[in-house]
Amino acid sequence: MPTNLDYLYLVSIAVIWPLYEHFVDWPEIQRLFGEQRSSARARMYRRSITTQWVMVAAGIALWEIKDRDWYPLRLGLPDRWRMWLAILLIVLLAALQGMQVLKVRRNPELRAHLREMLTKSDLANLLPHTKHEFNMFIAASITAGVCEEFLFRGFFIVTLAPQLGWWPSAALGIVLFGALHAYQGRAGIVRTALVGALMTFVLVATQSLVTAMALHILIDGGSGLVTWIALREEPSEAAPIDSIASRG
Repeated sequence: MPTNLDYLYLVSIAVIWPLYEHFVDWPEIQRLFGEQRSSARARMYRRSITTQWVMVAAGIALWEIKDRDWYPLRLGLPDRWRMWLAILLIVLLAALQGMQVLKVRRNPELRAHLREMLTKSDLANLLPHTKHEFNMFIAASITAGVCEEFLFRGFFIVTLAPQLGWWPSAALGIVLFGALHAYQGRAGIVRTALVGALMTFVLVATQSLVTAMALHILIDGGSGLVTWIALREEPSEAAPIDSIASRG
């Protein structure tokens, strides 16, 4: 049964963390963007990575201290036909992401249109613009895939299920997962809540949190790659000519 320490940990995930992100961390990042600090995005990614792994480490320590069985968290690979279902879902999503990447890379007009849309939206500051930022974004995507699934589809549901039931706990986790991304605006809350709902159904279908982690990483990383291709600087066609002229 959950203890007071478990509930305190859940409050830190569901209440304290989102409030900190929305009222403390995000305003600080926006201030850095306003000052046109070149390191603002990389700093934002580093903060996200550090915070999430600290939260997961605390959850693992709490689980170990209570000497609980790890099986309910579904951290193993799916078995039998569920393994094939997991592979199919991962391959289909990877293929879809690959098609989107190729489409954006091969179409300058589409890149320009996507760049214009992104720069006018509130998401522009969250997305990578340089190669270094993209590398950091991928690290943040892997972190989010592993840590957020462990916290919201793992620890959160398993801890509350004995009192609320599995599905009510999962539904509450979806809502709070969306609220964690309130700094992205109303659209960001809805978008992340929908991803949370999808990952919940994946967990039910495959009985493996690892599958949800893999798909979550693909969703975040793939979207980051597409937007980075659109937002990065276009290579100058005149550069090779200028270079030859300077050498001559």
